[in-house]
Amino acid sequence: MFLRSQEELARDAIKHALKALKKRHLLEEGAHAPAYIALSRPIISQGSEWKDKAESLELELQQCYKAQSRLSEQLVVEVAESRALKASLQEKETTIAELEKELTQTRDECSQLKTDLEENIRAMELVTIEHQELKAQLEQVTIRVKDLEAENKMLVDRWMLQKMQDAERLNEANALYEDMIERLKASGLEKLAREQVDGIVRRSEEGAEFFAESTVPSVCKHRINAHEGGCASILFEYNSGKLISGGHDRSVKMWDTSTGSLIQNLSGCLGSVLDLAITHDNRFVIAASSSNNLFVWDVNTGQIRHSLTGHKDKVCAVDVSKVSSRHVVSAAYDRTIKVWDLQKGYCTNTIVFHSNCNALCFSTDGLTICSGHVDGNLRLWDIQTGKLVSEVAAHSLPITSISLSRNGNVVLTSGRDNLHNLFDIRSLEVCGTFKATGNRVASNWSRSCISPDDNYIAAGSADGSVYIWSISKADIVSTLKEHTVPVMSCTWSGLGKPLISADKNGVVCIWT
Repeated sequence: MFLRSQEELARDAIKHALKALKKRHLLEEGAHAPAYIALSRPIISQGSEWKDKAESLELELQQCYKAQSRLSEQLVVEVAESRALKASLQEKETTIAELEKELTQTRDECSQLKTDLEENIRAMELVTIEHQELKAQLEQVTIRVKDLEAENKMLVDRWMLQKMQDAERLNEANALYEDMIERLKASGLEKLAREQVDGIVRRSEEGAEFFAESTVPSVCKHRINAHEGGCASILFEYNSGKLISGGHDRSVKMWDTSTGSLIQNLSGCLGSVLDLAITHDNRFVIAASSSNNLFVWDVNTGQIRHSLTGHKDKVCAVDVSKVSSRHVVSAAYDRTIKVWDLQKGYCTNTIVFHSNCNALCFSTDGLTICSGHVDGNLRLWDIQTGKLVSEVAAHSLPITSISLSRNGNVVLTSGRDNLHNLFDIRSLEVCGTFKATGNRVASNWSRSCISPDDNYIAAGSADGSVYIWSISKADIVSTLKEHTVPVMSCTWSGLGKPLISADKNGVVCIWT
């Protein structure tokens, strides 16, 4: 109880103290109120000023932020420009380094060129010295030439004098010769009659041609591998057993038909040999070539005498006049026939026609050209004027060969229609037609022939056979089989035998 009364006293005392403190606080607050009010007035007025300043400062801060944003953007642009300028600077530095390298190389080249120039100058000085020496030698040679010309003139004068004396002696000899001819004329009539055939006497520049009776061959005496790639043309020397062959291997060869051995090789042709001819004195061989030229060899020396140029396409046919070895006629696939002067080596006349000529020959009198054309016609030309004399439709397909008889009155034509026709050259009428079941003409330049005694016709065939017809009987008298490929050409020796055939593989067969 005592303890409880003390707690109550304490509580009361505390309450009394609190009331006293509250009262005191109120008294103090009342005493301090005027002063608080006086002090709060300036603070309020200052607060509005600070508020205005704060708003001003906030506005200024926003402006600063905007300025900072603009500066940041400008800084980014300037940084990018700085990087671009740095890259450009690096490229320019690289370019400068390359230019310095090129400059160094150019300086080296300039130095080398300067060295070369000095060497060239020294070489030019040497050449100049040599030129002066050669000039001095030339002057000496010129003086010697003048002396030799004077000496040559003197020798020519002496030679001309000697020739005049020789001419006088020759005139005397001619007079004696004419007197002798008059004396021998009566005794020569009998011999002249034997040489005459159909009123025509054929003579070469060296003398009369001799013909023997032809025999029908049956045996291949020799088989010769004459050429590589084909043999397109073969012929005999006049009054001789020597054979001449031309091949696609650009060679012309001469053979001994009795032994089958090679005698001579005429080289220098620039194309395939498509046809051959020989002058009647056996001095010159002429080859028609696929190189658009004609080549003329001197048989004695084996050297080329002329290269006849003027055709614009391959030359496929050639013949020499039977009156004079001077005149040559040729045909090419440029639709022209040309007449040549063999002595001077140039063309004297050109015949132009719309159809190409495959084969041709001179008439016996040397005044007419017989030509066989791709259109199948046989044509005769005047050699003097170049005008067409006459023509006839000889074959339905191209003519491949023309061969003149010994008496010159009949011409044999062969064509791609596998016919072999005989024409009277004076009237162009058909004298006979020859054909066989197995006989087929192998090419546009397959050459057939008439025997020297005008009794037989020989022609090669695509099956490798050689067919022989009798002109009088108009029938086949023999078929020769030795070739294994098409036969391109046949020719008969003027001595009567042998008969020669050549094929597409360059094999030549000698038949007796």
